[in-house]
Amino acid sequence: MKKIIVGALVSSVMLSVPAFAQDKQPSQPSDSPTKSMATPPVGTATSPTSNDATSASTGGGGLTRADTATAKIKFVSAKPAEVTSSKLVGKNLYNKQNETVGEIEDLVMENGKTVTGVVVSVGGFLGVGERYVLVDPSSIFLQRADGKLKALVDADKEALKSAPEFKYDRKAI
Repeated sequence: MKKIIVGALVSSVMLSVPAFAQDKQPSQPSDSPTKSMATPPVGTATSPTSNDATSASTGGGGLTRADTATAKIKFVSAKPAEVTSSKLVGKNLYNKQNETVGEIEDLVMENGKTVTGVVVSVGGFLGVGERYVLVDPSSIFLQRADGKLKALVDADKEALKSAPEFKYDRKAI
C-alpha cells in the first residue's frame, strides 16, 4: 500500500512539473532528442510551527506534508507529460559506449516539488550485492529514439561503483 501511495505521489509531482514551466519558452527546440532531467526549484516551503493535527508545511505549489488534508483541492491543466516517473523507474542507465552502468530505482524529491536526486542501483547480479548511489538529475539525459526512452549518463560502471553509497529502503515512506 505504501509503495502505491509513494508511486502516486511521485507521479503526480512529475506530472505537475510541466504546468510550472508553461510560462517560459523552452531554451531548446521541443524536438531535440536529448533532454536533461533537471527541474528548477519552484519555491521554498516553510516548516510546521506546531505538532497539532492541522499543522502542515506549505510552499509555492507542490506536495504538502500534513496529518490531515487542510487545503481545498485544486485542479490544474497541463500539457501531456513528456516523462513520468513510471517511465523512468526500472530503466537501465547507459554510458557513451552504450554499456549498461546501472538501473534507475527511484526519484528523491525536496519539499514535494523538486526532483533533487535519482536513486541508481549499481553492481550486483539479480539484485544480490547491488548498492545504491544518488545521482544529480542534471547528470542524466533522456533520449527518445524509435518511440523508446533511453537514460544516459557520462560515467562508467567503476565511477558509479566508487560513488558514495546512498542508504535506500524501498519500503520506507
